[in-house]
Amino acid sequence: MPAVQFQNIENTRLPAKPLHLAIGMFDGMHLGHRAVIDMAIQSARRSGGLAGVLTFAPHPTVLLRPDNPTRLICNPGTKARLLVETGVDFVITQQFTPELAQVEAEDFIPLLLKHLPRLNTIYVGENWRFGRGRRGDMAMLVAGAKKHRLTVVGVSHVSENGKPISSTRIRACLEDGEIEEANIMLGYSYFAEGTVMPGKALGRDLGYPTLNIPWEPGLRPRLGVYAVEVSGEKAPGKYRAVANYGLRPTVENSTQPRIEAHLLGPCPFTGGDQIRVDWLRFIRPEMKFASVDELTAQIAKDRAKAEAFFDLA
Repeated sequence: MPAVQFQNIENTRLPAKPLHLAIGMFDGMHLGHRAVIDMAIQSARRSGGLAGVLTFAPHPTVLLRPDNPTRLICNPGTKARLLVETGVDFVITQQFTPELAQVEAEDFIPLLLKHLPRLNTIYVGENWRFGRGRRGDMAMLVAGAKKHRLTVVGVSHVSENGKPISSTRIRACLEDGEIEEANIMLGYSYFAEGTVMPGKALGRDLGYPTLNIPWEPGLRPRLGVYAVEVSGEKAPGKYRAVANYGLRPTVENSTQPRIEAHLLGPCPFTGGDQIRVDWLRFIRPEMKFASVDELTAQIAKDRAKAEAFFDLA
């Protein structure tokens, strides 16, 4: 059965079974996050309990640092879907409110037990912090859990290229166009989703028709041209493409970025279709050309590089 989703811990209603709860922001749902959640799932399956996730929205920095909040890899809806796909039994998305921000670290476990009386084990990353001012650390969590006969499992970092995987590292890779490195740490291809919208048909006039998808994530990846794969419910499989994510400075110079994906073969998608774009390789940054002819010549080179990436040349 798919995971049951709850908004806020006080609204959570679960069967009377031992609860194995993974806690964290889990932005991006990278391999380190999955290690924490997988531990909860495995333990719950062995003991006949329930495995779940407690996460938060918005990011605490929206409230605590409103002038410079953390820009998120994926929006709450996408994160919730990725969490459900892990195989947990339930997902709780807790609103991070001013009241929650004032909860002292010592009061955190009693708050959990008030609404989750069957709580058995808590799973977190080894450096997870909690409570007002982020004062709570692993030692405090273990000490508090012991008082209530709970178990805490601190899961070690998963490393890639000799360094711990983190959402911060992945954000930096996305902003620098290091999409392949980001995908390794995520454990899946970074992706965008949206509705195909009518464009000005300039790409078609130039000989390179595109699917136009308005898309403004919390964290903008580097503007530029990428080798991508496009998919959607309308047609099975993934379709190889070259895509520009940017402001189109040569022909429009918009303030709102969008994805323009040119499929390397026949295109089954049209306006109004919901599609997903998986980003696979950064080809070049977006740039302004002196003329449309220069832009057209560059698009041909971009397509050739995408074909080479997919070994289609």
